Amino acid sequence: MKGLAGKSVLVTGGGGAIGGAVCKRFAEEGASLLVADRNEKNASEVASQVQGRAIVFDISDYAAAKQALGSETIDILVNNAGWDRFQNFADTKPEEWATLIDINLRGPLNMHHLVLPQMLARGRGRIVNISSDAARVGSSGEAVYSACKGGMISFSKTLAREVARKGITVNVVCPGPTDTPILRGFLGEGEAGQKVYDALVRAIPMKRVGQPGDIPGIVAFLASDDAAFITGQVISVSGGLTMAG
Repeated sequence: MKGLAGKSVLVTGGGGAIGGAVCKRFAEEGASLLVADRNEKNASEVASQVQGRAIVFDISDYAAAKQALGSETIDILVNNAGWDRFQNFADTKPEEWATLIDINLRGPLNMHHLVLPQMLARGRGRIVNISSDAARVGSSGEAVYSACKGGMISFSKTLAREVARKGITVNVVCPGPTDTPILRGFLGEGEAGQKVYDALVRAIPMKRVGQPGDIPGIVAFLASDDAAFITGQVISVSGGLTMAG
């Protein structure tokens, strides 16, 4: 893809399943990777695979994130870090919302606020935010998570308008059900979990759940010069499970 070689790419949650796959794709395009994760072991493993550099910090801690990034020049920001706890909203407690909000909403806001000024100063930048189809169509047991991810979609559209004339694009990728530890945790173990999994597969027109490797292609495209005239867009990667406009 055009314009990715030599670019500095920061991927949050880079030590996870989708984040790691995204890092590998950018490395294949010749980019320089900053693998950010709060899990040092996972970040270091991915960084070694892509000849990148691991940066360990919690995105929800603004001061820690600012210190970790230092004076790094970042051409492309991929806000991928996320976490969920599956529970019907009526069964949750207010104190349980904090972690979900910190990781899925406050953390990405922190990253934008820290990285955007340098992009504005250079007159160029690419931001790709990983949201979720749960934000677009809802998902039982994910009310607070969906609210945070929906907030990121609205934020991304607004920010895209604010910076469009500054040479910066902001787009959103919404994975559908994807084979990650989060999904496995939701499905559960044993026969019951397998039944839920099988029902999910039946509902997907392509008859399979997504794999981490299904996500990086669109992320790399939106970060490339091939997508220079695309901003404020929300794209689902769900095998056709969701087709809402």
